[in-house]
Amino acid sequence: MSRHYSHISSAIKILQQFEGHEPFSSFLKKFFAQNKKMGSKDRKQIAHLCYCFFRCGPPHHEGPFPGTLSGIKEKIAAGLFLCSNEPNEMLSVLKPEWNEKAALPLKEKLSFINFQLSSVFPWKNELSEGIDHEKYCNSFFTQPDLFLRIRPGFEATVWNKLDTENLVTVKARNKNYVQLPNSTKIEERIQVDKEAVIQDYSSQQTGQIIRSEILNQKSEIRLWDCCAGSGGKSIMVYDMNPNINLIVSDKRESILANLKKRFAKAGIRKYKSFVADLSTRFEIRDLKPEIILADVPCTGSGTWGRTPEQLYYFDSRRIEEYASLQKKIVCNVIPHLCPGGLFVYITCSVFKKENEEVIQFIKQKTGLKLKRMETLQGYDKKADSMFIAILTA
Repeated sequence: MSRHYSHISSAIKILQQFEGHEPFSSFLKKFFAQNKKMGSKDRKQIAHLCYCFFRCGPPHHEGPFPGTLSGIKEKIAAGLFLCSNEPNEMLSVLKPEWNEKAALPLKEKLSFINFQLSSVFPWKNELSEGIDHEKYCNSFFTQPDLFLRIRPGFEATVWNKLDTENLVTVKARNKNYVQLPNSTKIEERIQVDKEAVIQDYSSQQTGQIIRSEILNQKSEIRLWDCCAGSGGKSIMVYDMNPNINLIVSDKRESILANLKKRFAKAGIRKYKSFVADLSTRFEIRDLKPEIILADVPCTGSGTWGRTPEQLYYFDSRRIEEYASLQKKIVCNVIPHLCPGGLFVYITCSVFKKENEEVIQFIKQKTGLKLKRMETLQGYDKKADSMFIAILTA
């Protein structure tokens, strides 16, 4: 019993110290490094309590959980109750009268503790069309899963490793797609990036949408992944068409250095790269790609189920800031698109100002024609939610 109280006390201490200026996972590592007496099970339980707290949504002055010690403890208890599928020891310590109802459907549990579901994600009016607010709020009480995209030629290898490894629980599968519990240490089972790529379900779906357009292009097309980041979309496109002439860019050399290492693991050697801050105008001769892939910086609101601390600390003014940045980027990259080319716009945001409203801006500002636009609701698949639009010059 004292161990549980110690875990609760540690979780409260961490939550009081954390200010949201860095990923919570990084903050936790530093905290646990300074408190080495905690074992792995202790660290796991304490982290879980903290994440349960964040999953209840941002602080509200009018809400039931004031920022006091007792308020934090109450919010931890509510989060744990709503995230639990069965009774457990920790909940019996925090709220014994709740523990016996832990297996109830979420809707009944919300009613039982008089929890206002809409407070989890209070920006309903900002949502893109197609995002169900109630379902999206519900999804925050479930940890998203881990998804793999098996690379061409490695299907038998990966499935042989997964099927012969008793420690791996496969939740869903097809030839090129695997859904696993988020806690799976997949790096210990397969060669990540060479045999399979860790890639969310919705991100893989953007690939299927892009594939339908690429197949209509000539075989040796030139594609510019202008906000390449870690290169996940580029690897996906390469796997669709290894003859593609790939160009990647990002605003920092360090990002491209990491991308280079990942490409090496993936066996991608034929590509060009350059550093560019796309929020400012720039000139590069002979770029003229047939396809520009712009997976632009965004609030990341479609991924907050994985990082609920971002949900907790989100400032809605950031929506406008990102929308402004996105408009600058598209205005600076679209002039490089060759006549008749395709512009692919992607975000992992659920906010319409970053999605539909940017597409409307592109149409008005550049004259590009909308070919396809889709909101990918990952929340009912334990996945991220994303947005994709394809326009033609």
